[in-house]
Amino acid sequence: MPSVRSVALGFWIRTGSRAETPAQAGVSHFLEHLLFKGTDRFTSTEIDELFDGMGAEINAGTGKETTSVYSRLLDRHLERAFDVMADMVLRPSYPDIDSERQVVIEEIAMYEDEPSDKVHDVLARAVFGDHPLGRPIIGTAEVVGNVPVPEIAAYHDARYVGANMVVAAAGSVDHDRLVELVGEACRTEPGQPAGFEAAPGTAAPRVCFQEKETEQYHVCIGGRGLARGDERRWALRVLDTILGGSSSSRLFQEVREKRGLAYSVYSYASQYVDTGQVSVYVGTRPDNVPEAMSVIAAELHRLQDEPVSAEELERAKENLKGRTVLGMESTLARMNRLGSSLLMGVPLLSMDDTIALIDAVDADAVSELARRLFAPDRLSAAAVGASEDVFRKAVEPLNPELARAA
Repeated sequence: MPSVRSVALGFWIRTGSRAETPAQAGVSHFLEHLLFKGTDRFTSTEIDELFDGMGAEINAGTGKETTSVYSRLLDRHLERAFDVMADMVLRPSYPDIDSERQVVIEEIAMYEDEPSDKVHDVLARAVFGDHPLGRPIIGTAEVVGNVPVPEIAAYHDARYVGANMVVAAAGSVDHDRLVELVGEACRTEPGQPAGFEAAPGTAAPRVCFQEKETEQYHVCIGGRGLARGDERRWALRVLDTILGGSSSSRLFQEVREKRGLAYSVYSYASQYVDTGQVSVYVGTRPDNVPEAMSVIAAELHRLQDEPVSAEELERAKENLKGRTVLGMESTLARMNRLGSSLLMGVPLLSMDDTIALIDAVDADAVSELARRLFAPDRLSAAAVGASEDVFRKAVEPLNPELARAA
């Protein structure tokens, strides 16, 4: 990107909570924290001071299938930043691990106190059951508080290897020089990328509820979606934009703008190697739960029974194209797209090809996906709130059998 003077640099590793056994729940996320605690060459304080001294940002994230460590910095600092990041990612020394255990345990406690976040994991458990995709990325305090260093090191050494990694960069960067840096730092032998436990077979819809005294009920409904490489993903993105992914979406307009039933209501789609998830979230006060769920159920049924209008379809596609193009003006967004796509074997498309695929989505494709993904007998439900009875009664308009499901 010749118009900028910065570089977004990322190390992407094909591992996350999906790679864990129940006894390892949270190790991927805990390891991500420990990468910042130091190596034999750099202490934690020195890492912080080095990046602060370059005016750079450095961060990391753990997902269900990926872990990434990334930075945004001035182009003249690329080689220094790469050297430090490669050492962090490839050669952590695990000093001061007990203090970081407490940091992550506090993070878990903070997360448990945020029902608007917690409910999404409750839904994942309803959709995927005991499969690793049904477990929270953040893990458990029991595992984080007790997992020994040798087990963490073994987990790292088995997964943070060349065949399981992608280095991505975008911005003011010389590709050939970046390749040289990677070749000098990453001397691991090539091999096959690590696999994940296969997605579970289709199960009957479930209801999962977590009792907690809250001002609102936080409710999610959803089911299996599309895999990351599914060619219908473009139609799904248009469908999601129409349903609840924009301020003119049906759910935002009907639940929030017209009836004032919620401040936050939206839909989203998660995609994994061989499966996915579609979801709808709403947070609302106890008295509003039945009406909010009735409205959401009606909109889901309408989306399946009636084709979207030409005007609505065009608005959603233009919204999606605009957000995609504007996002690609960010070095960080471009780096994320490169890293995640290459890591998971998803073809890297030009912007023109991406726009053409969005333009090719028609109303029939949207309706077909809506009928497939949001059919009442495919949807599970989850909530965090004070009374499970209130919640179960509220999901009856969606599917009366779901209200009685285990």
